[in-house]
Amino acid sequence: MTPFDIGLYSLVAIVILVYMGFWVPFALMLSSYIGVWLIKDSSILAGKLLALAASEAISSYFFGVVPLFVFMGNVVSATGMGEDAYDVANQAFRKIKGGLAIGTVGANAVFAAVTGISIASAAVFTKIAVPHMVKFGYSPRFSVGVVAGSSVLGMLIPPSLLLILYGILTEQSIGDLFVAAIIPGILLAIVFGFGIFILCIFWKKFVFSEEVQTFGDIELMPLKDFCLKCLPLIFLISIVLGGIYGGIFTPIEAGAIGSLGAVIIGILKRRLSLKVLWEVLVETGYITATISFIIIAAQMYARMLALSGMPAEFGSFVVGSDLSIMGIIILYIILIILMGTILDSGSIMLILVPLMYPILVSLNIDLIWFGIVTVIAVEVGLLTPPLGISIFVIKSSLDNDKISLGDIFAGAAPFALMMVAVLLLVIAFPILTTILL
Repeated sequence: MTPFDIGLYSLVAIVILVYMGFWVPFALMLSSYIGVWLIKDSSILAGKLLALAASEAISSYFFGVVPLFVFMGNVVSATGMGEDAYDVANQAFRKIKGGLAIGTVGANAVFAAVTGISIASAAVFTKIAVPHMVKFGYSPRFSVGVVAGSSVLGMLIPPSLLLILYGILTEQSIGDLFVAAIIPGILLAIVFGFGIFILCIFWKKFVFSEEVQTFGDIELMPLKDFCLKCLPLIFLISIVLGGIYGGIFTPIEAGAIGSLGAVIIGILKRRLSLKVLWEVLVETGYITATISFIIIAAQMYARMLALSGMPAEFGSFVVGSDLSIMGIIILYIILIILMGTILDSGSIMLILVPLMYPILVSLNIDLIWFGIVTVIAVEVGLLTPPLGISIFVIKSSLDNDKISLGDIFAGAAPFALMMVAVLLLVIAFPILTTILL
């Protein structure tokens, strides 16, 4: 077999292993090791090459951004700031038809701006928002759909762990990726809010359990309480994102400052005890270890692909074909969405980005813009059956057994379509991602 054949068979082996139930990083590592072994005809050399790739993957200074932002997000979640964001957003939209649902989107957008973890958003707002929305007359299916749809904002609105992963895989500036995601993230939140408003008018049977008017259902919060809930969130967002965009902090420094700020706020609010802090640290360790395995597997996989020559061959084939750049991107997006039916978002990026990277470089495609396109496309996969990771998180967090997985997927379907619309806008108008750079 030629090295190209080995690289091709390794991709097939990865898919088979995933369908057999193997954890994706393990499937990548195993396939990479065997692939390098066959290419170099030496198990010892294969082990040394992949060990070197693993060491390089997480020894970089820039990897420090991962545990810092994970820790900050966990502190924010554990200290009840998600509830504060929900209360503040509901006050802001209380007089609008469908305001409770729009407030949930707004709260998720704010929460995403200080966590970057969509799974955390899904878990928090399932417990906070769904019971509240059902109480005010929204259908259970629509209630969970709003949470599922808006939770994916955490993967786009910076800081985002997916953007960090993409930056590591393609060696792009994480700060530039964060800046490029601002307008698309805000645009997606606005489209969600406007879409909810339209659904409330034209598809009431889907939105409401019965004919209800949601004007003024929520009591006006005293100004003092509103400020106490709002100001800490504004402070945290300002020091993290303002520091990055203003050039005061690097993303890693911003993660450290944000973590310290979240801890101080938790202590001042008397919500961060030693017990809670220990639980946060343990959870941060678990998540960081998982991400570390993912990044190590990705580097091993990329090293094996490079040795096989498969990306170069594939790139030459694409460049020599009659496909335009836009045609290549459209096929890439379709492939991402199809893979989203069986894989989680991180795994999709691990498999496709290293394969596409040489092609992107040869075609002089803006890698920052392409990163935003990739993340939005991957987000659609979070909501597609049968494996929409956000859907399963919501189901596991629900206290209502009457709401099935099918109900959650159905409720999230309109939001998946809205995301596709935003994705097409970002593709058609790249300036949406580059104007702030």
